[in-house]
Amino acid sequence: MRERSKRTLAGGAIVAAASLALLLASCAGLSRPGKGAAYRNPGLSADERAADLLSRMTLEEKVGQMAQADRQFLESDEDIARYALGSILSGGGSAPGVNTAEGWADMYDGFQEIALSSRLGIPVIYGIDAVHGNNNVRGATIFPHQIGLGAAGDEDLVERIGRATAIEVAATGIDWNFAPCLAVPRDERWGRTYEGYGEEPGLVSRLGAAAVRGYQGGDLSDGKTILATAKHFIADGGTAGGRDRGDSKLSEEELRGIHLPPYVDSVAAGVGSAMTSYSSVNGAKMHGNGELVQGLLRGELGFSGFVVSDWAGLEELPGEYEDQIAAGINAGIDMVMIPEDYKRFIETTLGLVRSGAIPEARIDEAVSRILKAKFELALFERPFADRSLLSEVGSPEHRKLAREAVSKSVVVLKNGGILPLKADGLKNVLVTGPLADNLGAQCGGWTISWQGENGAVTEGTTILEALRSALGDGVTVYTSLKDAEGVKLDAAVAVIGERPYAEGRGDSRTLALPSSHIETVKNVKAAGIPLVTVLISGRPLIVTEAIDASDAFVAAWLPGTEGAGVADVLLGAVSPSGKLPVSWPRSVEQVPVNVGDAVYDPLFPFGYGLSW
Repeated sequence: MRERSKRTLAGGAIVAAASLALLLASCAGLSRPGKGAAYRNPGLSADERAADLLSRMTLEEKVGQMAQADRQFLESDEDIARYALGSILSGGGSAPGVNTAEGWADMYDGFQEIALSSRLGIPVIYGIDAVHGNNNVRGATIFPHQIGLGAAGDEDLVERIGRATAIEVAATGIDWNFAPCLAVPRDERWGRTYEGYGEEPGLVSRLGAAAVRGYQGGDLSDGKTILATAKHFIADGGTAGGRDRGDSKLSEEELRGIHLPPYVDSVAAGVGSAMTSYSSVNGAKMHGNGELVQGLLRGELGFSGFVVSDWAGLEELPGEYEDQIAAGINAGIDMVMIPEDYKRFIETTLGLVRSGAIPEARIDEAVSRILKAKFELALFERPFADRSLLSEVGSPEHRKLAREAVSKSVVVLKNGGILPLKADGLKNVLVTGPLADNLGAQCGGWTISWQGENGAVTEGTTILEALRSALGDGVTVYTSLKDAEGVKLDAAVAVIGERPYAEGRGDSRTLALPSSHIETVKNVKAAGIPLVTVLISGRPLIVTEAIDASDAFVAAWLPGTEGAGVADVLLGAVSPSGKLPVSWPRSVEQVPVNVGDAVYDPLFPFGYGLSW
């Protein structure tokens, strides 16, 4: 999901939208059920309540429940009730004018008030990509991206992070998270590699299920939990050449042995929703792949939640718009992330049902699942944000947890005896490099905006700030060789790495850093200073020159807002325990290289990591 520039409906679409408005207006004459309606009774089961509510709905209201629009594309907020929209989302960067937790809660409550004013008073379910903390909200705790948590390999840690994230999301009113990503990345050239926990399916299965438990807790109705999403079904991490939205050319054995296990475990953990992938499996796009969505996910795995499409995912299917909508819904998509032209979607779907192209039974099935989730979340009883949770957004407790996660995720790849740095033996230290004081780079993509950006994007601690604080007043910290000219430097830390990116914009054919980053390392080494290089990246990179020129080399992944976790390892407050969740290639020509390959000779193998 992402932010797009808004486009307007044109031509026939405007006429269609007008006719739809008249259709829905005619429903306004229907009676509003009284307080005694069975679906309003919290003493009944979610299934019973959903069945009762479904029996009272017009076809127009049912189709409206299947529509998910991004808040930025609502032509009028009143359209939420007018078209009985089932869901609103915020794609990356789609934030309220006041981007604070309270600003989000105000926005959410406003939307919910409108939804409750509709004939049946059905609340919306609001979706967001809180993939490493509530990362769209300024001031929220930003945890390491999933590849870092894969390096930590700690199920309890991942569950605690899921729980903390759920609380920070619930504080804003939002009740549905498009996470965890259960991709098993098999090619580091893929721009979404950091969204996966690692290349080995067992690791992804364990941590993915832990994340589901963290987000959803033991009771979805308790107000501090949120609905989780298993995504992106299936094999998005196995595309040929690591191309985003590409084709995964797999045997049945590879599909089931590598890419399916995380879904098996997350379904067993009770994940409430699943999202289909933009990518294809053996040429068949997943958004229209009924064999895998209906047959494998629902039939064989027994998934009972609802399936949502990815951002405008149905529009990537073959054919005209009507063909795309019919193919996606008939393949098992229950809720359609449109995210712009919701009027066109509703009108088109109504026409397809009336023509028989989509059976009404398929609509009823989809809407029942959506309604059941809303009842399980107790949205009818507790539709508004719990303002008492706002103080927990970015709280010291959550930042302490994030710092722990960072320290456990750091992987020491090389140590020539320089680590840990002993603060009591240091007088002058150089902390330099393009990313030493760059919070946005530490956080990476999916932070405040879709692609992320460099600089002070939110509140947190950079690696430079953390080291300066930890070293204390007795150690002078310089930030460039020029500033330290004539000074005897006891040690240097150079922080290099990738710019922020997300999805296809992060696809790389070379896995190389800008030459200026490598030159930074070489220049420090040439000055004869004992050197620790810290790499900020969402994946292994081809940085052999930098590794060779360093006395110690550390992979810190995308640690998020708590740079102090990196300092804890460098200065010996925490002994490193992180292990590579992916194989580190010798050259880009060697990619893909994965544990279990018949010929396996990476620079650093899966599971590698030094300690002391």
